Amino acid sequence: MLIEFTLWFAIFRGVHQLSIGGYAREYYLSYVLWAAFVARITSSWMYEFKMIEEVDSGSINGLLVRPMTFYEYYLSQLLGYKLITSVLSLIFPITVAYLWHLPTDFSRLPLALLLVTYFLILVHTISYCVTGVAFFINKVHSLTVAKNLGLWLLSGELFPLDLLPPFWRHILLNLPFSSAVYVPVGFVTGRVGISDVLQGFYSVTLGIVFFALLGNLLWTKGMRDYTGTGA
Repeated sequence: MLIEFTLWFAIFRGVHQLSIGGYAREYYLSYVLWAAFVARITSSWMYEFKMIEEVDSGSINGLLVRPMTFYEYYLSQLLGYKLITSVLSLIFPITVAYLWHLPTDFSRLPLALLLVTYFLILVHTISYCVTGVAFFINKVHSLTVAKNLGLWLLSGELFPLDLLPPFWRHILLNLPFSSAVYVPVGFVTGRVGISDVLQGFYSVTLGIVFFALLGNLLWTKGMRDYTGTGA
């Protein structure tokens, strides 16, 4: 966050303008502050590594006999962990935004956090798909790295998506990945409206359905091979 703060200070000093894309420097600083916080919530690489390891090591056997599915088991862990860490770390961006008088509509924060929480289900479903690939190939961890780099760009963590040309902005805003950072952060900082948030819920729902079907296909085929050959 501090590095990006320094970057935006340098950008505004270099362009010699009071605003970029219609927004003053304070709006970009506020965006960076909340984007750094929200991006940490919507990442799940740690649990994805654990899920892949369960398949690679064969320890998945102990999970298959539990009264809940593999998907539900790790989803409950992920949501519980994110709830605790998010509540505690939320103190930091609120304090900085208040002390620095950064543009932030705190009344919009509950709905933004609800969208972020809903996006976590999509992230976990994608992780479920990546884990399903582990039944067929080794070194699946590289897919996790590639996925995280893709989300880093598509979610708006790197920069606000409204700075893109209209064609690409329209495409990315209609993808569910913008709901990871840009839409909730833009809603809190005044860059997007309620219609974009509702569109975010809609696109995330479609993403969950798509990746759930894909994950179920991978796991059905993977479990059939797994029970036939063992760990």
